Amino acid sequence: MPSAPMRLLLSMLVAALTLFVASGPAAAQIGLPGGGLPGRLPQTPGLPDLPSRLPDAGTVEGLARQGLAQGLEAPSRLSGLIRRSGGALEADPRGWPVVRNEVVAIDLTPEARRLALAAGFTVAREERLAALDMSATVLVPPRGLSLSRALERLRELDPGGGYEFNHVHAPAGALDDAGPPPPASSPPPVAPQGEGGRMGLIDTGVDARHPAVAGARIIQRGFSGEARAAPHGTAVASLMIGRSGAFSGAAPGGELYAADVYGGARAGGSSTGLVQALAWMAENRVPVVNVSLVGPRNAVVEAAVRRATARGMLIVAAVGNDGPAAPPLYPAAYPDVVGVTAVNGRGRVLPEAGRGPQVDFAAPGADMAAAGPGQGYVSVRGSSFASPLVAGLLARRLHRPDRGDAEAAIAAVARAADDAGARGPDPVYGRGLVAADRRVEPRSVGARGQLTR
Repeated sequence: MPSAPMRLLLSMLVAALTLFVASGPAAAQIGLPGGGLPGRLPQTPGLPDLPSRLPDAGTVEGLARQGLAQGLEAPSRLSGLIRRSGGALEADPRGWPVVRNEVVAIDLTPEARRLALAAGFTVAREERLAALDMSATVLVPPRGLSLSRALERLRELDPGGGYEFNHVHAPAGALDDAGPPPPASSPPPVAPQGEGGRMGLIDTGVDARHPAVAGARIIQRGFSGEARAAPHGTAVASLMIGRSGAFSGAAPGGELYAADVYGGARAGGSSTGLVQALAWMAENRVPVVNVSLVGPRNAVVEAAVRRATARGMLIVAAVGNDGPAAPPLYPAAYPDVVGVTAVNGRGRVLPEAGRGPQVDFAAPGADMAAAGPGQGYVSVRGSSFASPLVAGLLARRLHRPDRGDAEAAIAAVARAADDAGARGPDPVYGRGLVAADRRVEPRSVGARGQLTR
C-alpha cells in the first residue's frame, strides 16, 4: 500500500496528465446517440491508467458477453456501503457493491433459461421493460456457488447471452445514514406554469410539499418499495423545478417524474431499479432525465441507457466527487450521457470533482442554496447539485424525446457556455460553464446547514 504522500503524488500526476491531454485537438463532431456526445474528448491511447470513456466496441450486450470489467477499484466511500448494508450487499471482484446473490440477465432466451434452471439457478423476478424493448431477469445462484463464479458459469452456459452483477449506485458523494425517511407525499396536481417542461429524476424520493417545489406537478413512483422523501432527492428536485420567493431552479414550474430507487431499502439504488425507472420515464415520454447517482460500469444499465437515448431521451448525470484521480463513475461516463461537474461561487471547479472525458459541462454546485429538510433551505456542495441545473437548461429546449432535437439542445447549451478552462473542450470544465445565473446565494433564502453529496 503506497504511503499517504505517495498517493497524493500519484493523484497529482494523474490530474496533470489529464490536463495535458486537454491541450490536444478536440474530438470530431459526431452525432448522438450511438457514438457519444458531440465535441467530447476522445479516448487517449497509451494512457491505460487514465480513466476515459470506453470505446464503442459493439453492443452493450456484447460487452457483457465478453465479461469486460467496469474499470478500476471501487472508491472506499462506495465499498463502505457494504459494511452498512446489514448483509444485503456484497462486493464484486473489484470491491464495487452489488446486491447479494443476484445476477441479472439481459433479454434471457428460453434456451438460456432452461440451461440456467438445469444448473441450479432460480428466477427471483423478471421485468419486461416494453418501453425500452428489453427484459431484465434476476437469477439466484445455487447454494454454495459464489456470486463471481455464478456469473462465470452463466457465461459459460450461454456465451451469446448478457449477464451482469446487480450493482448498487449511491448519491454522488458520501451517503449519510439519517435513519428511515418519511413516506414521500405529493400535493394535489398543479398545472405546470413556468419555464420548465416535463423532466425526470432518478434519485431518492422528493418532499413534494416543500415550498420550493409545491407549485410544480410532481408524479412519484418507488422502485425499491414505497417512495420515501429524503434530503438528497428533494434538494436536487428543487434545483430543477423549484420556485418560491428568492429561490428558483433552472426550469421552475416544470412537471417532474420522480423515481425513488432507494425507498429506505438497504439494497436500494440497484441496477435493476435504475433500468425500471428509465423504462417508466420512456413510457411517459420524458425528454430529459437527471441522475445524480454514481456507480461502476454495468452492462444492464448501459443497455437501458443506449435504448433510452436511441429513442431521443437525454440523460444528464453527475460525474461524482471522489477526486480528479478517481475512476470514471457511471452513468455519467457512458458515451451518450451528459456528464456534469461542479464549480464554486467563484466559478472554480471543486477540488473533489471528477475529471476526464466524461465531463461535458460545468455548473454551480457549491456556495448555493437548495431545498432542505422541513420548510427551509440548505447550502449544498457537490456535482449532484450541478447536474440538475444542466438538466433544467436542456429541458427548456427539449419538449419531447427526439434524437435530432436532443442534439440541437446540447449544441445550444454549449454555444452559451463560458469556456472556463483550457481553450476548447477540456477534462475539467468540459465544454464550459453554464447556468451560472441560476446559483441562489444561501443568505438570500436564509439557508442553514450544508448538504454535501
